[in-house]
Amino acid sequence: MATAITEKRLDSYLESFVDFEKCAAGHELHWLRKLRQDAFARFAEVGFPTTHDEDWRFTNISALAQTPFQLASADAKVSREQLSAWEIPGAACRLVFINGRFSPSLSSAAEVPAGVTVGSLAEHIRFNPVAVEAHLGNYLNIQRDAFAALNTAFVEDGGFIQISRGAVLAQPIHLLFVSAPGAKPTVVHPRNLVVAGENSQATIVEEYVSLSGADVRAPEFCNTVTELVAADQSNISHYMLEREHRAAFNVSTLRIQQGRHANVDSHSLLLGGAIVRNNVHPVLNGEGAECLINGLFIGSGSQHMDNYMLVEHAKPHCGSRQFYNGVLDDHAHGVFHGRIIVHKDAQKTDAKQTNRNLLLSDDAQIDTKPQLEIYADDVKCTHGATIGQIEEDALFYLRSRGIDEIAARKLLLLAFARECLDRMKEGLARDHVEALVNESLLQAASAPPQRHGPGSERGRNLQEIG
Repeated sequence: MATAITEKRLDSYLESFVDFEKCAAGHELHWLRKLRQDAFARFAEVGFPTTHDEDWRFTNISALAQTPFQLASADAKVSREQLSAWEIPGAACRLVFINGRFSPSLSSAAEVPAGVTVGSLAEHIRFNPVAVEAHLGNYLNIQRDAFAALNTAFVEDGGFIQISRGAVLAQPIHLLFVSAPGAKPTVVHPRNLVVAGENSQATIVEEYVSLSGADVRAPEFCNTVTELVAADQSNISHYMLEREHRAAFNVSTLRIQQGRHANVDSHSLLLGGAIVRNNVHPVLNGEGAECLINGLFIGSGSQHMDNYMLVEHAKPHCGSRQFYNGVLDDHAHGVFHGRIIVHKDAQKTDAKQTNRNLLLSDDAQIDTKPQLEIYADDVKCTHGATIGQIEEDALFYLRSRGIDEIAARKLLLLAFARECLDRMKEGLARDHVEALVNESLLQAASAPPQRHGPGSERGRNLQEIG
């Protein structure tokens, strides 16, 4: 079931789509025009999801659905100085996108080895459409996801990364997406395509940020999709870092297609936004493939952070691991919905799913739903979740050793977050994430603690689920 789009709102989307189609990159390409039109037709048919949809039962997006978003302008003026705080020093290259469009002047020169192509998707649609056509839209399921359909309808620009067979990148590729404030509600639809050849190795960091501006600002909506193709025996690490303005909406989808013995790590860090939905959908489509889905979300105020994992085991002898930790304060609401599907041919599957959460106030809330669907008979699958709070005994112990309360709380929170950090490979990307986590947890530790009363439902030290 989905939200019926009002005639007025549908007319607004249709008007934007018609104007977009006329001048979008590749508008003359029949295959791309059909891809966009089919996707828009699907979005118009189903509308936005509601809490009646099982995959969205814990997340109400009516505020997003009712906002009259307009496509963001390409005219935003941004200087290098404004972006200096978002660098990853030593990265192989940095591609900067302002309001969803590639900015060559703000991007660093690509210092990547031979056999690696990094650039703008729009430019490759114009000048190298064959390489794009071979993969774009071939893996994403627009039938089951209205946001994926909406992104595909407006597909034009984002990162394009092609890694040849055997190529190895020692340092990460940094894709920086910057939302500039506008006078009216704006939307962007970045689309990234990553194609990793056999025996290749790379690290890709997607980072979503907002330019500073007035505290009261028009809503911003970033609806992004990444298709990642990992060929046989490739080894790819992908990072999704979301730390946009508190008035922002962010829906991200990572669709991973894995070949034989391909090894993919997906790491997510959610810090910003008003309503955030993080979709990760790997399909282990080659025998012996391995996938790690690792995430950390830290929320406060009235933030809503929804993590939806759909892992499909399609071939035998594959392994997947899901580990998500949440830290929630004030009235923040977190969601973890982890779904594992083991298809009938996927014998010898080994899958594990764990969700751990810390609630720092009585008003914070977490909904967690581990889910297994097993159609093979020789598998090993486990799942579970925990909900708890900072242990008063541990806090008292640290304070009795002369550590002040803020420092003690930060130590305990960092120990909890360290579980996720330790699953990341050592290097520049992990160092960058660790700095962001340290800063965010310092703010969480500095907030006045909201004590849990003995009769509170969350006053129990630990609740086991699953």
